[in-house]
Amino acid sequence: MSAKNNSKDILIETASRLFRIKGYYGVGLKDILEESGIPKGSLYHYFPQGKEQLAIAAINHTKEIVINEIQALFDEFEDPIKAFQTHLEHLSEIIIKSDNIGFPIGTIAGETYSTSEPIRMACHLAFEEWQAIYRNKLLQSGYDKVQAKDLALAVNLMIEGAILLSLTNKSNRALEVAKEQITVLLRKD
Repeated sequence: MSAKNNSKDILIETASRLFRIKGYYGVGLKDILEESGIPKGSLYHYFPQGKEQLAIAAINHTKEIVINEIQALFDEFEDPIKAFQTHLEHLSEIIIKSDNIGFPIGTIAGETYSTSEPIRMACHLAFEEWQAIYRNKLLQSGYDKVQAKDLALAVNLMIEGAILLSLTNKSNRALEVAKEQITVLLRKD
């Protein structure tokens, strides 16, 4: 990887982490530059439109990390219930057992949905792509198309809500409840 690509990647990774921790409006470009150690000129070279353009790149970065993690996990388990249970257990471990807050997109989506259409759209696409992975897992497990689509949306709602409540409550209880209820929701009997 060239130094130029490395600088861009560092900016994206730093922005992604800071936006997840402090939110979009809680982070300035100065914070990203200080944290990353990248010169201001490089930031504007890669992101001439500034913070909003960098935020979209950070959202897409986060989206891809989550897609890769979910897909790798789902490839391990044929049973969709076991796959979703393990997914929630993994999220719980990330949030509770480390200083990492996971990869919520919901926080930046909630902050910017009415003030930045490009950021809203990037968040929307991230949610849709995550739901597509859930939907595909359910389709592979014999759920019909409409049911798989609706269940994927419901699971995404439960997971995003559980992440926010877990962070707010500093407890993994919401993730545990989501895991239990997703299991009930996905039972075919």
